[in-house]
Amino acid sequence: MAKTKVAPQNRQQEAPVPASDKVLESPDALRGQLDRTEDFFRKNRAIVLGVALVVGLAIAGIAFWRYAQRQNEVEAQQYMFPAVYYYEADSLNKALNGDDINYGLLYIADEYGSTDAGNLAKFYIGSIYLKQGQYQQAIDALQDFQSDDLLLPARADALIGDAYMELENYAQAISAYKEAANYKPNDQFTPRYLMKLALAYEKNNQMGEAATTYARIINEYPQAAEVTEAKKYKELAELSQASN
Repeated sequence: MAKTKVAPQNRQQEAPVPASDKVLESPDALRGQLDRTEDFFRKNRAIVLGVALVVGLAIAGIAFWRYAQRQNEVEAQQYMFPAVYYYEADSLNKALNGDDINYGLLYIADEYGSTDAGNLAKFYIGSIYLKQGQYQQAIDALQDFQSDDLLLPARADALIGDAYMELENYAQAISAYKEAANYKPNDQFTPRYLMKLALAYEKNNQMGEAATTYARIINEYPQAAEVTEAKKYKELAELSQASN
């Protein structure tokens, strides 16, 4: 007579107890762990305290730097008011160098260059140098200006392009105007930058690229004030290209 196989009862395997839980459950194991930790600290006391000191100094240093940076920002903004006033009044030398009471933009950019106000001072300095015909100084100041603002970076690139145009370095002007035109395009300023770019192409005898740039204004910004001129100069550029 065949024996009927009886299926073994399903049992859940008991999961192994993690070592950390064993330590917590056993007073002797916990006491041993504490003894080992205390022994490690005694043997490495100098290293542990040294690391703690370095970490503490780093945290304190960061906190102090942030506080000092906030204070510098406040001071720089206060100094900027009279300098910008002179800039707007077209008193460019006073804007740059200050007067008997107030600091100028050069001082602000030099002493507070890491602040937002000090960074903005570099933009104004570049603009002033351009107006004064100091084109390389204008380029240097404007290239040192950094921002993620909606409009100012493109404006700075366009001014750099203007300076290179004055220096008759049309290839660099083209590069700068491209940066200006491609930075966060908008209906108000981008057509203006594209007109400058097209002119730089013409000066560099790249009539095909000039015509293409004028066409971009016409097609992408049909409501822009520059469209009428763009149409005229596009035809002239195409005629010049055809005759060469």
